[in-house]
Amino acid sequence: MNTRIGVAAVDREELRARISEKYRDVAMNPGLGFHFHTGAPLARMLGYPPEVVAALPPGTVDSFAGTGNPFLFGDLHAGETVVDLGCGAGFDSLTAARQVGPGGRVFAVDMTAEMRAKTEAGAEALGLTNVTVLEGFAEDLPVAPGVADVVISNGVINLCPDKQAIFREMYRVLRPGGRIQVGDILVHREVPQEAKDDIELWSG
Repeated sequence: MNTRIGVAAVDREELRARISEKYRDVAMNPGLGFHFHTGAPLARMLGYPPEVVAALPPGTVDSFAGTGNPFLFGDLHAGETVVDLGCGAGFDSLTAARQVGPGGRVFAVDMTAEMRAKTEAGAEALGLTNVTVLEGFAEDLPVAPGVADVVISNGVINLCPDKQAIFREMYRVLRPGGRIQVGDILVHREVPQEAKDDIELWSG
C-alpha cells in the first residue's frame, strides 16, 4: 500500500529563519540551556565512543545538537567523499573527515553561518584539510551530482517540511552504489495535517 507524503503548509523561509536563530544560540551560547539535549552528555546518550568525542575540539562538542548517530551504521572508509547534510558545529563532519583520511573529502553543508564558522574552526584546530564548509539547504545542496560515496545527516530531515525533496537531493549527489547514513527522529503514527501546518510546533 502506498501512502502519499504531504508537504506541510508552513512558510519555508520563516521556518528556516526561526530554526537558524535557535541553532545560532546553540553555536554561540551552548551553555544557555535548550529544550533538547546538547554537548558531550548527548553524544554519550547517542552511543558515540568516548575516544571519538575526546578527539574533537571542546567547542565542537559543546555545540553538538544531533538526534542520532549516523556512524552506528558503520564507520566510513579511507578515501571516500562524504556530504554532511546540515553539519551544525561539525561534530559528524570532523568525525567523518578523520575516518576518510587525507585521501577523502567531506562537504559540510549548513544554512546557519555561526554553525559553519564552528565547523571551520574545528577543522582548523585539528589540522584537517579535507573539509569544505558550504552554505546551503538540505533541499538544494550546493554539491555537484554524483560526487558522494556517502551522505550523512543528523537531526536535520525532521526540521524540513518537504522530506521528498531532501531524499531527491541525496539521490542526486550520490554516486551509483553510494549510501545514506542518517540519524534522525521517526514517528510511528501519522501526524495530523493541522499539526504539520503549525509553524510553532516546528520551531518551538
